[in-house]
Amino acid sequence: MLIEHINPSGLSKPTGYTHVVTATGGRTVYISGQVALNERGEVVGEGDLGAQLRRVYENLKVALAAAGATFADLVKQTTYVVNFDPTRDRPVIGEVRSQYLAAADPPASTLVGVQSLANPALLVEVEVVAVLD
Repeated sequence: MLIEHINPSGLSKPTGYTHVVTATGGRTVYISGQVALNERGEVVGEGDLGAQLRRVYENLKVALAAAGATFADLVKQTTYVVNFDPTRDRPVIGEVRSQYLAAADPPASTLVGVQSLANPALLVEVEVVAVLD
């Protein structure tokens, strides 16, 4: 399997993501959006974006491992943030992401502000796609 990260000239220099990721061969794994629920279905970190993101990434780690994958196998990530404020939220998101995603070859990524999620106590949801050998 071959995964290639491309940041073509003519596009802005990305910070924390890659503009284009190609994957040839391998098995594709789609992980449903994960939220800040613990194994008992309880909200973790109510009102705290950083705490919720940490739980989301821990949930993603478990889901990826179930398919034999890690964060290094990610090719695409989509993040949904309730009432997104770039000035307030981007630094928090970047700090938590950096604890889980390698800076050298981050996945293609989309960040979307949304009005709400399925549970009003949830502030963030992250879905990912990974490709394995």
